[in-house]
Amino acid sequence: MLALEVLFWVLLFIVFYAYLGYGILLFVIVKLKRLLRPVKSKSNVDYEPEVTLFVAAYNEKDYVDAKVQNSFSLEYPKEKVRQVWVTDGSDDGTPEYLKKYAGDHFEIHHLPARGGKIGAMNRGMQFVKSPIVIFSDGNTMLGKESIRRIVDLFSDPKVGCVSGEKRIYSKEKDAAAGTEGIYWKYESKLKKWDAELYSVVGAAGELFAIRTELFQEVEKDTLLDDFIISLRVAMKGYTIQYDPDAYAIETSSANVKEELKRKVRIAAGGIQSIIRLRPLLNVFKYGILSFQYISHRVLRWTIAPLALPLLLIINLILFLTEGFSNFNNLYVWLFYSQFVFYVMAFLGWYLENRAIKVKILFIPYYFMIMNLAVLLGMKRYFKGSQTVNWERAKRGT
Repeated sequence: MLALEVLFWVLLFIVFYAYLGYGILLFVIVKLKRLLRPVKSKSNVDYEPEVTLFVAAYNEKDYVDAKVQNSFSLEYPKEKVRQVWVTDGSDDGTPEYLKKYAGDHFEIHHLPARGGKIGAMNRGMQFVKSPIVIFSDGNTMLGKESIRRIVDLFSDPKVGCVSGEKRIYSKEKDAAAGTEGIYWKYESKLKKWDAELYSVVGAAGELFAIRTELFQEVEKDTLLDDFIISLRVAMKGYTIQYDPDAYAIETSSANVKEELKRKVRIAAGGIQSIIRLRPLLNVFKYGILSFQYISHRVLRWTIAPLALPLLLIINLILFLTEGFSNFNNLYVWLFYSQFVFYVMAFLGWYLENRAIKVKILFIPYYFMIMNLAVLLGMKRYFKGSQTVNWERAKRGT
């Protein structure tokens, strides 16, 4: 029984640390760092290199006009912004439709065969001639100052990659959009603190940039191209920085079922990434970067989701041993707490399927969906059933 108790507390600590504890620890460390070494502005108004906006687009015809006009409106010298669109595999007329924008600073490259986003990125990088390349999705709109703010961070030669912020937009203030938005706000805060401590742990595919010279071709079956590309830059000794005011806006998932679909794909890619980036687990070689990587990513994609069902089972055993009415025992209270949490998650699922939104129930439900996605992603990855050509999740309106 003692062994079960020890295992219970170890698993509980891992779950707490992965989702909340690391954030608390990071906040404290950053606060102390600010006291000992105040943050100084590194703005360099004279630093204005040419940049390339790179879009790997698959069947994005419906978004082309909005995306291109958004790109033209960004605050940066127009003669220093090139656009490169790679539309491999598109069969909805996207490459033909884009031709009306073609010019000296606007290129379209197309092949009939579909090789996935990473295939388009690997092939398209040969057309990038600027020192900085900024990747963004065809269906996301960028904040007006995004290029300027990204470039400003690159004025520091130690910065090899810059991650923008993903923002969730929904016309309807429903529970799904609200909860997804809360999650991304929390993630944004963690990224800000990560960057202030040393480096962000991975970039957001909706908007990130690297020094062109640091790009290395990624394996064709890569599922999380943004994560692999950015961390391989960091493993070369550069940092990944972050500016929440350089942002990309996209609509929330149409519903939790669609969000689950998306997160399962990400989870499968997370396992693949951990395997391919296994040298980064060496704290003695990569120091703070390894600490941040393990704390912020690895635990969430591996041990923490597996720990949740084990915690419930072990707690149930301890609960039955102590007696369900023994309210003087901590394990009894912990079991009842877990029970209430899972009931709330179940009710959130039940009401979601009936189009009834109750935010207080949706938060535990969304948390469980996230962790279920990791378990399903693990299964999909090890079965080899996740293809590089992802099926796009439906977005809200």
